[in-house]
Amino acid sequence: MFKTNNVASRIFERQIRTPAPGTSVHSARRFYENLVPSFTIYDVECPDHSFFKFTDDGEDCDNNQELPPQAKRFESFFTQLYVKPLASCNELICKDFFLYMESNQYGIFATSTAQIQDARGTDGAILGVPSFEKITIHLLRLEDGFKLDEKVFHNDCVNLTHNMGAFLYDDLLAVVSLRYQTIHILQIRDSGNLVDVRAIGAYCREDDELFLNSSSQLAGNRGDLVDNGTNHDQPNSNNSFLSGIKQRLLSFIFREIWSEETDQTQRVQCLKKKFYFHFQDYVDLVILKVQFLDRHHLLIKFGSVDVGASRNTDQLPAFFAVYNMETTEIVAFYQNAADELYLLFERFCDHFQATSINSMYMNFISSHSNNIHALEQLKSMKNKATSVSQFVKKMLSSLPLNCQSMSPSPYFDQSLFRFDEKV
Repeated sequence: MFKTNNVASRIFERQIRTPAPGTSVHSARRFYENLVPSFTIYDVECPDHSFFKFTDDGEDCDNNQELPPQAKRFESFFTQLYVKPLASCNELICKDFFLYMESNQYGIFATSTAQIQDARGTDGAILGVPSFEKITIHLLRLEDGFKLDEKVFHNDCVNLTHNMGAFLYDDLLAVVSLRYQTIHILQIRDSGNLVDVRAIGAYCREDDELFLNSSSQLAGNRGDLVDNGTNHDQPNSNNSFLSGIKQRLLSFIFREIWSEETDQTQRVQCLKKKFYFHFQDYVDLVILKVQFLDRHHLLIKFGSVDVGASRNTDQLPAFFAVYNMETTEIVAFYQNAADELYLLFERFCDHFQATSINSMYMNFISSHSNNIHALEQLKSMKNKATSVSQFVKKMLSSLPLNCQSMSPSPYFDQSLFRFDEKV
């Protein structure tokens, strides 16, 4: 293939040759092989702000404008469009949380009060998780900074660091409540409203709570008729029932172990070793993180409260479940040391980078499932690892992936450049 370091030659080659159908954008990106950063500006006068993310629409610029003589000034490259106060009273803005819709029409910000370490236990809250008196998710119109809507969580805990507790897919936003073990699914309407779609946790279907309450009332009424109001040892529904998502999880694990053996005796022994022996461990699992795989499926990470509080989670046990929101069923379950899940991640990494099918975003993200150079780098790391099982755990510790954590920049395209991700 024709290739030269001379930009003029490449432009001439582009004029006389037509790229193959569907490759014009990739051909255009190859010009970045000749347009690489070659100079670093130090000591730039910068305002006292925190910068976390840029939208992928870039900035309009005049191609005829040369580099300003005062290139060290921040204003040479950026123009302030507006200032919008978000935090109120005792709230602070979360400086490393920001999500934007692919249309670049709306942006999502967050504010919260100070963290309360020794939070008092309330109904439905799990122990060992800190609390925030108020967490607010703000929806802004990026064009002018107008605040359209907000979603408030009271006495709750959402991990907002680097968007870990929230995942945006198309117009759907998933927010994980660590304290109350609930996945809130919100929809961003075209009108600019944040609408509650469903809450997955204690209940999985919209009418689960109504059904359980009506059944409890019916059972209570029958007891009054039989015993004329005498006290029954009816278990409290708040304490006797596992959450809906935990019920689904335990049922799936039981059926998977049940189907491993056809002999009844072996089946019972297998259930004793793999299910009943670890039953309490499964019951104690908590939801740590979630991401969309598509509009109907969620990848949920389960672990202990200690995993959520620890910085180094590579060596700690964790589990991953694929959950169908429409059928409310668990369709797959893996441990973080499972070779099966690692092979799926290695071969189909792009499917874990959930983005809209209408977006060209993923066309420019290099991964070990779409780029031979990235795959060779991964295999080299795997061959150098002292323990394959520890390497698998380390690779799977990044799941579920953080939303909008990958950049489509040509300088990160491993078809064009070779680089070390660590530096």
